[in-house]
Amino acid sequence: MDHTARNDIAIAFGSIAVEAGGAIMAVRGSQAALQHKSDGSPVTQADIDADRIICSRLAGLLPGIPIVTEEASDTHAFCGAGRFVLVDPLDGTREFTSGRDEFTVNIALIDGETPVAGAVYAPALNRLYVAGASAFRAEVRPAQSLPGLQAMRALVTNAVSCEALRAVASLSHLDSATKDWLDARPIGELLSAGSSLKFCMIAEGEADVYPRLAPTMEWDTAAGHAVLAAAGGCVVRVDGSPLGYGKSEAGFRNDSFIAWGTRHCCDKDRAHAMLRGLN
Repeated sequence: MDHTARNDIAIAFGSIAVEAGGAIMAVRGSQAALQHKSDGSPVTQADIDADRIICSRLAGLLPGIPIVTEEASDTHAFCGAGRFVLVDPLDGTREFTSGRDEFTVNIALIDGETPVAGAVYAPALNRLYVAGASAFRAEVRPAQSLPGLQAMRALVTNAVSCEALRAVASLSHLDSATKDWLDARPIGELLSAGSSLKFCMIAEGEADVYPRLAPTMEWDTAAGHAVLAAAGGCVVRVDGSPLGYGKSEAGFRNDSFIAWGTRHCCDKDRAHAMLRGLN
């Protein structure tokens, strides 16, 4: 897929995400809509409405391309090979139901286990990130049309010394393994962010590294991964190999991963970790 096609898909994903964001904001604050899935995780009418919009629009945009979405368990039977779309219609349901603003709509196209286009939209913050061959940010309200890429701000990750890293994590979900990883590195500042916005902070140069050793699902990370990679960053497993997608045999569950602003810092950290016997 060439660069123009990837950017075109990214803009289309952005439009779909903004429309879904409008549906989310329309029911925000409706506690009567809060339900729970069979696994105990929360789901709201916002999740359901956004999922319906996204899947309908994707069927017209990419006919015949499989869609794997968090809210439709029957889509999880897809084998995960080839080209497909990963969707999280409301990433950060707990933030949404608690009245916080850091929830997002995530849409990503996977090709050969790699996110090649994506959109992350935070409707409560009017903040849209899109990524194809390059990554961009725009301020877009849920009811607004998208500007063209030429009117968006191009994103490039920050070049850092690796000696005083700015890490970002979800402090409410900071498990002991992730904390140990952070404690073993030269972290100068620890920032907090919800949902896939952590990837976007690195893509914007506002943070340098995001370790996640607690479980996540592929639809949680693919769109943010696309944004970060297009801005110059990388997302790797703890052994330094690329984080891949389409792991249907694992129920689309991710391995532990580290998101970096630069491959240089990733490689330097791996070398130091091997010398110190760290994971």
